[in-house]
Amino acid sequence: MSDVLVTGGTGFIGANVARELVAAGAGVRVLARPRGDRRALDGVAVEIVEGDLLEPASVRRAVAGVQTVFHVAADYRLWTPDPAALYRANVDGTRTVLEAAAQAGVARVVHTSSVGALGLPKNGTPGDEETPVRLEDMVGDYKRSKFLAEQVALDFARRGLPVVVVNPSAPVGPGDVKPTPTGQMIVDFMRGRMVATLDTGLNIVHVRDVARGHILAAERGKPGERYILGHAAGNLSLADIFRALAAITGRRPPRFRVPYALVWCSAAACEAIARVTGRPPAVPLTAVRMARKRMYFSAAKAVRDLGLPQTDPRVALADAVGWFAAHGYARG
Repeated sequence: MSDVLVTGGTGFIGANVARELVAAGAGVRVLARPRGDRRALDGVAVEIVEGDLLEPASVRRAVAGVQTVFHVAADYRLWTPDPAALYRANVDGTRTVLEAAAQAGVARVVHTSSVGALGLPKNGTPGDEETPVRLEDMVGDYKRSKFLAEQVALDFARRGLPVVVVNPSAPVGPGDVKPTPTGQMIVDFMRGRMVATLDTGLNIVHVRDVARGHILAAERGKPGERYILGHAAGNLSLADIFRALAAITGRRPPRFRVPYALVWCSAAACEAIARVTGRPPAVPLTAVRMARKRMYFSAAKAVRDLGLPQTDPRVALADAVGWFAAHGYARG
């Protein structure tokens, strides 16, 4: 009998959540698509229930009998020939999961949002859970869909479903099978493909801390509240990240900074080609537009209220490099 359901358990964050839950002795059920890639769960003893977020009957089967639902699943693409697919998966899929959880009377739901759905202060200081933000501030369909999905989750919380929202920053570490855009950046650096940098930045956090943060949110989080799962010292410029990766790998960091306008033009050309070929662009325009702002955030609330672990971001980068090297993505 499974105690917990994890949607998106075959993905980077979801698989790490499942791994931490199993290590803690929980019985874990994972909702997975019939022909989905399950490599991230290799060696993890979970119950697989096949289904899809857009098939309510399969979601109800997955939720039946569990006490806690971790809704981690999301369509994380910064470019797609069918943007409506992002809204179907991220917004409609969230509504389907939360409706099933409400009908089943689960004790707690943890909804995985993103810092991309939060606001950034105009003065450049780190954003937090209370920074004002509107749908119009969201860059691209992925961010807009995550913002709307978060609003669905908070609405369910207002109506009485015990939903806690977590907003991971930029997780890195072992198990990034696909990999994620941040993981791909690390792989590209390891392959010697990063010769220039942009004036931007991210909040780097170890994926294990993010996974633990989900569990702590289920145990200690307040329904209807949001918690940023990041690192207090994780606000790093792209140049800082590359310097850290250089120290880990022995490779030279990029020596040039590319003007934003040049990268924008290159991405626009890539997307024009993608619209003709149907293949994802090497540089999505949305990613470049997102890079205009440094995605710096404060995790103080999660550290204070949840006890969020704070693994050094450079350890997270080193663990990611070691995992990618061990699994043949690039030489360490």
